Amino acid sequence: MSLTTKFLKLVVALGVLALAIQYLKYWMANKKYVFTKEDVALLAKQYAGLDHEQAFSKVVVELRKRYPGHILPDEDLQWVFVNAGGWMGSMCLLHASLSEYVLLFGTAVDTGGHSGRYWAEISDTIISGTFRQWKEGTTKSELYYPGDTIVHAVGEATSVQWTAGTWMVEYGRGFIPSTLGFALADTVFSTQDFVTLFYTVQVYLKGMLLEANTFLTEAGVF
Repeated sequence: MSLTTKFLKLVVALGVLALAIQYLKYWMANKKYVFTKEDVALLAKQYAGLDHEQAFSKVVVELRKRYPGHILPDEDLQWVFVNAGGWMGSMCLLHASLSEYVLLFGTAVDTGGHSGRYWAEISDTIISGTFRQWKEGTTKSELYYPGDTIVHAVGEATSVQWTAGTWMVEYGRGFIPSTLGFALADTVFSTQDFVTLFYTVQVYLKGMLLEANTFLTEAGVF
């Protein structure tokens, strides 16, 4: 294969990639979303300061009332470890699609590390404990308490730290598959905890299937 042919193939591949990115940006800017970060934050804030298990139960019940067909049933709710960016936490996924997710997140031990840099906006509302964030380009960190909401913007990177017993409600919006590389990298290449990897992929697929079923039902297919 000549150098010219290789170069032309590279140009075509880059062009296709650029078009795909532009389409995704257009799709995400114009699609209809199920949730808003303001609604999720306001709901979670009502229960800030309560015992986190009690608060989470109330949040799940309320979300099911407001968004029927979009929250996983109790039998599919599962706490799964998350190892990413050097920190370790646990999540319970409530909703997942290509463009949104809602989950419960926290840690029972002190932990911290890199936030990750995503093609998605992520907001967390603290139920209990404290969360410290050190933003890129600054020399001071900020400390957040129950009731506070922290927004991690698209493309942003920070240092993050949770004290033991910090639990929060998290909402993400963007191209959600783009976040999985960071979320699963430590599990694949460091801890090699493939049971956790299986649980993570399994619950995300359950969320996707629930959304597909709800969409088809609302469209009158079922």
